[in-house]
Amino acid sequence: MEIELWWLLVLPAFFGLGWVAARIDIRHLLKESRALPRSYFKGLNFLLNEQPDQAIEAFIEAARVDPETLELHFALGNLFRRRGETDRAIRVHQNLIERDGLSSVQRLHALSELGQDYLKAGLLDRAEDIFVKLRGTDRDEEALQSLLEIYQQEKDWGKAIAIAEAMPNHSDHLWQKAIAEFRCELAANEMLHDRHDEASRLLNEALAANRKCVRATLLQGDLAVKVGASEEAIAHWKRIEQQDPVYLALAAEKLMVAHIQLAKMEQGIQLLRGWLERHPSLDLLDAVFRAELENDGAEAAYALVRDELRRNPTLLGLDKLLEAQILVVPPERRPDLELIKNLIHNHTRRVARYRCDACGFKARQFYWRCPGCGGWETYPPKRTEEFDIAP
Repeated sequence: MEIELWWLLVLPAFFGLGWVAARIDIRHLLKESRALPRSYFKGLNFLLNEQPDQAIEAFIEAARVDPETLELHFALGNLFRRRGETDRAIRVHQNLIERDGLSSVQRLHALSELGQDYLKAGLLDRAEDIFVKLRGTDRDEEALQSLLEIYQQEKDWGKAIAIAEAMPNHSDHLWQKAIAEFRCELAANEMLHDRHDEASRLLNEALAANRKCVRATLLQGDLAVKVGASEEAIAHWKRIEQQDPVYLALAAEKLMVAHIQLAKMEQGIQLLRGWLERHPSLDLLDAVFRAELENDGAEAAYALVRDELRRNPTLLGLDKLLEAQILVVPPERRPDLELIKNLIHNHTRRVARYRCDACGFKARQFYWRCPGCGGWETYPPKRTEEFDIAP
């Protein structure tokens, strides 16, 4: 009975305190809401109803009625930038920077937003100047990210490496992968100008940053071929199977050329056959097919594709089988097969795509850096069949 009496005394006090707190919050909220222009709430309503054009007009009116609404100006500038109206976004953020009475945090925020405007507008030199100024401030990491994007767009790989290494988490695997790719870009340029020693150094540094960098290994093989060391090139390309076998197709044709130069074509075909058996791939099948066709003739090439199609049935494999079959059938049967092949081929051209593992971007061409999301090595050179593409 004593406990129940105690609760009867305490509970009303708790309810009373809650009621008072709620009344204070409601009064504070009403006071703040009355201070805001009506057009501000109209703008919010338009945003909630996914009407950005009307929202922008309402926010412009609100900013005109009350120029002191700082956050409203930031929101307005971001809306302009998202709509692609970068010139208007730039004017909004420039006006903020020139305003008196801004705190240092607010001024840095406005400067950062202006840098993003310039970046979106493609004014990379102006964007770079702003983000360089933001280095060492509270916006340092944001500045690093933006500078890295700028240097990648400008293909200034030396600066990109310096920025990536300045990242707080630069030792993470993803950053090391990007740094290795930047060094590969530099090495490819050195190879283009026949500066072999510098290219070799850069490729070794790329593999030191990321030992599974397939691109560096591919380029090491290309570099060995350029100096006449075909055996060394083959040794480099064979290492790709341990790094990431999905990239073997990129080395297959080069490897066959190197074996032919060494008069070891049969050995090269056996190596490619082993790869195809362990790591089936449409592009790898194509390379082995062409090698078999050149070395052992149409019957051997046809048998290879037929057996592979039985093992891994695909529409793209069927297209390759028809190509091989046309070579071995009597001449009077070829027109019918060619008709079927053309129908299949026209369809497979539309459904065969390379696809980014990170964002799903699809294209017929292979990229080391995905054009969709900008990720490095997210775009494996392995075609997939997509049957949901509209005709």
